[in-house]
Amino acid sequence: MEIIDGKAISQQIKDEVKERVAQLAEKGAEVTLAVIQVGNDPASSVYVNNKKKACAYTGMKSEAFELPEETTEEELLGLIGQLNERADINGILVQLPLPKHIDENKIIQAISPKKDVDGFHPQSVGSLCIGQPGFVSCTPAGIIELLKRSGVEIAGKECVVIGRSNIVGKPMSLLMLRENATVTITHSKTKDLKAVCKRADILIVAIGRPKMITAEYVKEGAVVIDVGIHRMENNKLCGDVDFDDVAPVCSKITPVPGGVGPMTIAMLMHNCVESVALQQE
Repeated sequence: MEIIDGKAISQQIKDEVKERVAQLAEKGAEVTLAVIQVGNDPASSVYVNNKKKACAYTGMKSEAFELPEETTEEELLGLIGQLNERADINGILVQLPLPKHIDENKIIQAISPKKDVDGFHPQSVGSLCIGQPGFVSCTPAGIIELLKRSGVEIAGKECVVIGRSNIVGKPMSLLMLRENATVTITHSKTKDLKAVCKRADILIVAIGRPKMITAEYVKEGAVVIDVGIHRMENNKLCGDVDFDDVAPVCSKITPVPGGVGPMTIAMLMHNCVESVALQQE
């Protein structure tokens, strides 16, 4: 059994991005990410800081807009409108969740698809669906890189995705289709989930329930990707997969922490660099 090292692979990607940012700088082009946070949710603050650090590491600029909790939807839409117009801003990221009085869908749709580095805009999702170029949401894109860079053959394999969220499950299944896997999407209404999961050569778990997936769900020799992250009573982190139970059965598995997590920010940096070419077209 091999543990897939998300920290090492995300580092490779960040170093590749760093090189591309340096090449762009030689041509006089800067890469700038605008990060908007409304309110001061502690988890969001941690994520925003990590994104700023990753920008600094890769040589990108980040412009942070830290807005008070009571910012109105109109004010936020106004700011996004300004950033859409600014030629010196390449990517726009609005940290979710937003306060209750702001409609997240409206905000996501307001971001120009050419600057939608999170890949959440309906146009980005539609492009992925019909195989046109566009931004892919960072977590699923990161999982594809984890598989490829760990030497996992995807084409022709049975892939089961547990979870159908807009941020992970749905785009993940589309990306696996694009890589020529045979894909099954399961969810809370799936009958006989264990039997369906046991068919998977590649099992991708994004169900949001701590340690739910045990060895009973996993085919001998399967590759298991755990997207979940939960903090247990003892303050330790765990995923949706019961790692100790599943590890002996599978051929490769991602740990929590240090698996999928670091990939999300690495792919965000990758999308920011991609945005420059998209905007020059």
